[in-house]
Amino acid sequence: MPGENLSRDEARERAALLSVEGYDVSLDLRSAVGDAEGEPRTFRSVTTIRFRCNEPGASSFADLIAPSVTAVSLNGKDLDPSHVFDGARIALEDLAAENELVVDAQCAYSRTGEGLHRFVDPEDGEVYLYTQYEPADSRRVFANFEQPDLKAPFRFEVRAPEGWTAWSNGAGELTDGVWKFAETKPISTYITCVVAGPYHYVTDSYSRTFADGTTLEIPLGAMCRKGLAPHFDADDVFLVTKQGLDFFHENFDYPYPFGKYDQAFVPEYNLGAMENPGLVTFREEYIFRGKVTQASYEARANVILHEMAHMWFGDLVTMAWWDDLWLKESFADFMGTFGNVGATRFKDAWITFANRRKAWAYRADQLPSTHPITADIRDLQDAKLNFDGITYAKGASVLKQLVAYVGQDAFLEGARRYFKRHAYGNTRLGDLLSVLGETSGRDMTAWSRSWLQTAGVNALTPQVLLEDSRVAELAVLQEAAESHPELRPHRVAVGLYRLTEGGALERYARVETDVEGPRTVVADLAGAEAPDLVLVNDDDLTYCKIRFDAASLDTLREHLGGLADPLARALCWSALWNMTRDALLPARDFIALVLRFASRESDIGVLQMLHAWTHTALDRYAAPDWRETGGALLAEGALRQLRAAGAGSEHQLAWARFFASTASAEPDLALLKDLLDGTTSIEGLEVDQELRWAFLGPLAAHGVADESVIAAELARDDTASGKRHQVRCLAARPSAAVKAQAWAQVVESDTLSNALVEATIAGFDQPSQRELTAPYAEKYFAAIDRLWQERSIQIGMDIVSGLFPALQDRPGTLAATDAWLAAHEDAAPALRRLVLEARDDLARALRAQERDAQAG
Repeated sequence: MPGENLSRDEARERAALLSVEGYDVSLDLRSAVGDAEGEPRTFRSVTTIRFRCNEPGASSFADLIAPSVTAVSLNGKDLDPSHVFDGARIALEDLAAENELVVDAQCAYSRTGEGLHRFVDPEDGEVYLYTQYEPADSRRVFANFEQPDLKAPFRFEVRAPEGWTAWSNGAGELTDGVWKFAETKPISTYITCVVAGPYHYVTDSYSRTFADGTTLEIPLGAMCRKGLAPHFDADDVFLVTKQGLDFFHENFDYPYPFGKYDQAFVPEYNLGAMENPGLVTFREEYIFRGKVTQASYEARANVILHEMAHMWFGDLVTMAWWDDLWLKESFADFMGTFGNVGATRFKDAWITFANRRKAWAYRADQLPSTHPITADIRDLQDAKLNFDGITYAKGASVLKQLVAYVGQDAFLEGARRYFKRHAYGNTRLGDLLSVLGETSGRDMTAWSRSWLQTAGVNALTPQVLLEDSRVAELAVLQEAAESHPELRPHRVAVGLYRLTEGGALERYARVETDVEGPRTVVADLAGAEAPDLVLVNDDDLTYCKIRFDAASLDTLREHLGGLADPLARALCWSALWNMTRDALLPARDFIALVLRFASRESDIGVLQMLHAWTHTALDRYAAPDWRETGGALLAEGALRQLRAAGAGSEHQLAWARFFASTASAEPDLALLKDLLDGTTSIEGLEVDQELRWAFLGPLAAHGVADESVIAAELARDDTASGKRHQVRCLAARPSAAVKAQAWAQVVESDTLSNALVEATIAGFDQPSQRELTAPYAEKYFAAIDRLWQERSIQIGMDIVSGLFPALQDRPGTLAATDAWLAAHEDAAPALRRLVLEARDDLARALRAQERDAQAG
């Protein structure tokens, strides 16, 4: 739609012209229930904006995406909506120095998770609403100036159906049938929020007395759908929330500025969570319906703290434009783990960071779409795609390295000055570098140029020369990809490990050093006893791919399980996985290492990450003629570990899920069926509802469970979660008719909600069904340009990425991808980026398969 994709240049021009004094937004949501008066279902939105113009007589525009506009007035003069509204923008001409714009519109409820999302609970028919805006979907709910640097106070009021409760950023009160909310502090449009419906709501409170004797009281709330209330462990959510508020107050020295602190767990949510001040929204999957491992609780705590850190990094101080998205996301990602370790029971969270978050960063940083942490964001479509592993995980990794470089005290003091200097304002890169330079005494320019303004990941490899069983010289070699040749300064620890008589690998020497250039000698390790293993980047201080010298790799092949330190072990696993992805280690060798040593992995999060990597190794990186053998080995090994794991332990649960996901042979599928039917059991393994669906998925994919079996399971679990599982299982069945129906539901129709689109895509593409889905490769390339134009950007992203024919892993698919790219040079840059990324993953898979075949 013309005007929908706001450009950076347009935003700069408007910010130079306008300043916003305040918004009054009135939403009538009573139309959310009952029969709709046509499609799309709409609600009334009346917005009053008070703003100044620096050049009286100039023209500008307001943003609004709505099916229709009833009335527009500017400074008391009625404007014809048909003349000033084009579906995405409202033209504003002849502006005065001080202006008041009033827009009365019919806005559409969303089924894509963008704007005001409407969800009907299949369990009880109740309707639930919530908003999600980032980066620019508040304009789907009310007229505004949709860019982060035009901050203003907001006053919301909501008319809701009888019996409902409504929430917004400020505290609310029901008066004469209208929910009226306290005016906010100056905030950006994308972090305003409304939640409404018959939510189950739990309250608590937080209190803190400061050194000056003043006391801060923060009302706490947490909510979810009524159907999830029996599973809602609000006490643990509040515990982590209070621990986080203590931690950030101690470290930031700036009182939480947004009054109350509500946390809403909402259905069909596209993201993990969103940092709306005073009303944080989360995906409801963080409420666990069945038994999960501690890794899931740790992940939830990390997200709670990540969003809480945004109250300061992002909400109080906000980037001027999406180029500096990292100013909030990198910091929040770092602070989530920093706070988890410093404030909660999850003291090993840096292991998860090293193993899981960095894996996301390493992948993103080797794609053709990689970009500097401070990115070049030309428009809103660019912005939408930059919520990626670079902005989050690489940025956080670089901040972790920065803490090692300048010291934690200087880093935190820089943050304190940053908040106080720029409260309720907007910033750019230089604003942060300035305060960090002040507090650290270091010139941040060179560091920023190397780490924030260049792309790509370096590889560090130890080079060891021995004489008489001693280290004569140990050097660290630094390499970079040809496409991104930057060599960076790295603060690293180099650890030397030796084998004990009992077979353990223990560290006996550690040196911190600065690695610069292609080769750095670590002089302090000269004369040390010859190591069995050299671990570059021990303790995970920097952001790099770790490589091994030949002797160290041989040691890991035989003794990886002997590494007692869980962080060192996680770093070695991560390094071996990167070598597999880079076609330096055959996929079958990685799988063999998992089969041999994963049983000794004590960290449950690392174990579950190994299971995920192993699936990718088998399905994408193993030579095609070895997949059947490899799958049988994995299923056999998983079942062995399932039976050996402690009864009722989280390791038993992890192995049960992994076994189900690898089962394909008749005896393994029969065991899953018997566990579902209750005709057999494994001591300590509780097959709860979520585990039942995990078992049913492979049974459906291999043709053991038909539609009637899936329907019977839905009858047991006739809930929103059950419906998503049912849709996934139905699409997974090995039938050409099933695949045609699933394709049509996603590609040829737009009636499915975002969550059911995601579930259908997840079921459609099964590794065991390559022949069934082969015809859809050609259909994919014929459809994606149209889909990108017709669908919302979120659904477009889901379809383009999710239905790319990645499992048609042969040169012909690569050629078809290249042909589409060559024929669509003028396609939307965001669409081309998604296809280029998928192409790169496919090319990487083919290289890895070739390497694996050589090992056969």
